[in-house]
Parts: sequence; C-alpha cells; structure tokens
Amino acid sequence: MIRRGLIGVILLLAISASHAGVLPDDRADVLYHLYDGGGVTIDGPSVLVRKKAGKSLSFVGNYYVDMISSASIDVITTASPYTEERTQWSLGMDYLRGNTTMRVGYTSSEESDFDAKSYSFSVSQDMFGDLTTLTLSYGFGDDLVRSSVDETFEEPLDRQIYGVGVTQILTKNMIAALNVETVTEEGYLNNPYRSVRYLDPLSGSGYSFEPELYPNTRTSTAVGMRLRYFLPYRAAIEGEYRFFTDTWDIDANTAALTYIHPWGNWTFTGKYRWHDQTGAHFYRDIFSRPQQTNFRGRDKELSPLTSHTLGLQAAYEFIQDDGTETWGFIKRAKVTASLNMLSIDFHDFSNLSVGAVVGEEPLYQLDADIVQIYFSIFY
Repeated sequence: MIRRGLIGVILLLAISASHAGVLPDDRADVLYHLYDGGGVTIDGPSVLVRKKAGKSLSFVGNYYVDMISSASIDVITTASPYTEERTQWSLGMDYLRGNTTMRVGYTSSEESDFDAKSYSFSVSQDMFGDLTTLTLSYGFGDDLVRSSVDETFEEPLDRQIYGVGVTQILTKNMIAALNVETVTEEGYLNNPYRSVRYLDPLSGSGYSFEPELYPNTRTSTAVGMRLRYFLPYRAAIEGEYRFFTDTWDIDANTAALTYIHPWGNWTFTGKYRWHDQTGAHFYRDIFSRPQQTNFRGRDKELSPLTSHTLGLQAAYEFIQDDGTETWGFIKRAKVTASLNMLSIDFHDFSNLSVGAVVGEEPLYQLDADIVQIYFSIFY
C-alpha cells in the first residue's frame, strides 16, 4: 500500500486566479504520468472530460490509474518488493448564478488494501467589481485501511477539511491570493506494514523491529500565499509561500518561484520549489528499547527533511481558435510535457540497505523524476 502522506494530502494550496462568475471551458484531457525514484515506479493513464450544460451548469469527470512497483528503502529493509494497482474516479459539478459559483465533487479511490471516498463543496463569490473573489470550502473523507497480510484487519479513517481563500486583483498586471486550510483526522493513521527499530544487542544487526503506533487524531493548518505578475511580453512570474503546522509537532515551510514564457504557439514554464520540515514528536530513527514511548514512528515522511524540486514544462498549441470551423467542433488543442526533478535530503533517517554498523549508517537521500505528457482539446 502506498498511501499519500498527510503532508501530501494537504495539497499545496492551489490559489486560483480565476473568477467565480465564469464557468470552466469545455475540454478533454488524456494524460500519461510517471514517477521514478527511490526504488518506486508509479505510472498510468488519466482521462478528464468537462462539459457545460447551458449557461449555468458545468460537469466534470475524471478517471485515473496508478500502476505501482515498489522496492523502496522501507520495503527492502523490512519486507519484500511488491506491485499493485490503484484506480480513482471523480465526478463534479459547477453551478453559476450571477457572480456566485457553487461546486460539488465526489472522488473514489481503490487499491488492494486502502479505499478512500471523499466529498467536497465550495462556494465562490466575486465582489467589488469582480476585483475580489472569496471562496469557502468544506470536504470530508471516509477511508478504510486494510492489510494484504491479514484478511481480518480493517480500520476506518475519517477526515474533514475546511478552507477559506481570497483572490485579489491588485493592478492590471498583478494578482495576489491567500488560502487557509485546516484538516482534522480521526482513526487509523498508521501504515499497517511499517515498523520502528530499537537497539537490541542480541540481534546480529544490533537492532530489531516492532510495529509503529501513531496517535489516532491529527489536526493540521496550512496558510498559502501567491503573487503573480504579468510582464509586458505576455510572460508572467509567480512566487508562492506556504506554512504548515500540525498537532504532531511538524512545522513545514515551502517556497516556489515560477516563470512562464509564451513564444509563438509555444509556452515554456520553469519552476523551482524548496521545502523544509521538522519531524513528528514521536519519530525516531532508532529507539533505545522496545515500547520506549507511547507513540512510535519511523516513516521517513514524518522525519526532518529538506527537498528541492526543479520543474520544466513545454506546451505547444497545434490548433488555435481563429474563429473558423476548420477542425469541426474542436476550437483549440495542445500537447504538454513536463519534467520535475525531485531531491530529498533526510536529516534523521538512516539508509539501512548499506549494512553498516548500527549508529554509523549514512543518512538516506532520495532522487526522483516525475514526468507528465498530456493532450488537451477545447470544444
């Protein structure tokens, strides 16, 4: 089972510059995605279709598949490599009335040992001559955690998400946005396959393993800010910052800088992202004895770490909307390819695969490439 870490569940607060009083364009996208790094390969297709129904309604549907092959550092040190498939589908609807847009959505994700269902609702209102957009959102998730090694194991996990966001047009060239999101979780927050290690002089390696044990509640808050400035030659530069904190004592800072440059039918994008976080209060790379603390964890995503991501993207619009009917119902079409190169330095997570003496293992470092290629048509 590869579960999205809760830091990852709080998606970087994507602060949209779109107005509430406009429905999204009719479009269809076909995507291929690939993640390759740290002994894990995840790839698969995705299809998204969005269509208006009159002037007030818009519907969207998405189907997404992950084919997962894992021989990660956690797997090779405590288990065996495995493969699995995750499928996800979602449906959504936008309803526009004047300067107000209401959105509802449902998502279902299934894999062999983890089922997730989530529901979302938001309302956006344009104000002050459409210069300000206020968005309020609420969502809840109903997850079920199972284990492939124990058919009787089944634990629930409930999640609620509250959000508020403001987008403000400052000048004809500048847009600013601020989002705040709080997530509360209750239930089984462990991974049933993970273990912690503790010193054991009777073991040949100098340590032994026991199961992780997490608190059954977690509350996190993230504040995100974004500023986009449009340059005279249709280019744009964008800066963003996010602060994250939770009741597990994880504090994280994330900053990113993006440059977007159109050139003829092409649009090129470059992005750099920096992320730094502290570790959870119950995290240890190694404990001094079994059951040393009430809660215990050795998930590297809960450890102190620093990551850097360099992203490059190119989009080519091979059908442009020139007002003719040359391409039938298709108004525009483009192909987009992106590459994100991720590097993570773990400050308190040892690489056990090298077989060094306990306490002298090198720290683990992960490099990964994330590739996306997709075709989009607008009709």
